[in-house]
Amino acid sequence: MDSPSLQETYFPNLPCFGCGPANEKGLQLRSRVADDGLVRASFTPWPEHDNGLGFLNGGIIATILDCHSAAAVTHEAFSRGWPPLPGAALPYVTAGLEVRYLRPAPLDATVTLGARVTAASEAEITAEVWIEWDGKERAAASALWKRWRPR
Repeated sequence: MDSPSLQETYFPNLPCFGCGPANEKGLQLRSRVADDGLVRASFTPWPEHDNGLGFLNGGIIATILDCHSAAAVTHEAFSRGWPPLPGAALPYVTAGLEVRYLRPAPLDATVTLGARVTAASEAEITAEVWIEWDGKERAAASALWKRWRPR
């Protein structure tokens, strides 16, 4: 895709390991709003992401679920007119991530990610996010994001 990702649009200077465009050693996750209204991305694991058994490491899975939900939440926030507050780099920060590992995810193939916001108020936003490969969900998470209010 030639259009900028949600990460490049909303936080181009963020050095986040999972999704920060400014972190050249990071995972460089790039999410976009698809025609079906869901936020979608793909991710190709590196050999270093091995869980020791030849599958994608659970920590990397949690990271890409968290970071992909960040794209969906940030897009929702901007769409509703809730940009970052003064002194905050993002409008919301992760307050909880409940990950469910459903079946192994491959280390040698590209996986796809989906996300949708399920509830939104200016105080908090909840998103459902998942990883798929070979037509099956591999992991899913409920992500709770709270308004970032710098102190």
